[in-house]
Amino acid sequence: MVELISGSPDETSAAGKQIAKHLGSGSVVALQGTLGSGKTCLTKGIALGLGIKENITSPTYTIINEYPIPSGKADTLYHIDVYRLNSEKEFDDLGGQEIINSNGISVIEWSERISGLLPDNTIMVLLEITEVSLRRILIQGLDKL
Repeated sequence: MVELISGSPDETSAAGKQIAKHLGSGSVVALQGTLGSGKTCLTKGIALGLGIKENITSPTYTIINEYPIPSGKADTLYHIDVYRLNSEKEFDDLGGQEIINSNGISVIEWSERISGLLPDNTIMVLLEITEVSLRRILIQGLDKL
């Protein structure tokens, strides 16, 4: 397990860039943390690390945002937010399992809501607010950054 401490949104984004170095076709990154803990900020860093220049926004209402990956590590970054879903079946009905089992890279916010559907090799990331401007980031599934 890797543990990082972030003191700013820029540091959280930088952690995402480091995670991106370890991602490839079929990777799934499952994010957990309370509101405001930095899940979308970390995802923005992952996108930057993959060479995506588009503005990354939380897909809270659209559930899934897709971004082409120019770096060639995979075809598509799927930024998924399952906060508004009530069940794993709803995710499955949206084609969620097809997406996370595709050749894209999936980053899932509020992943604990669909934990039974996540592949065994999922990279788990827990973001905790430790102080007003400090975040503890625990990454399971990567030995180092």
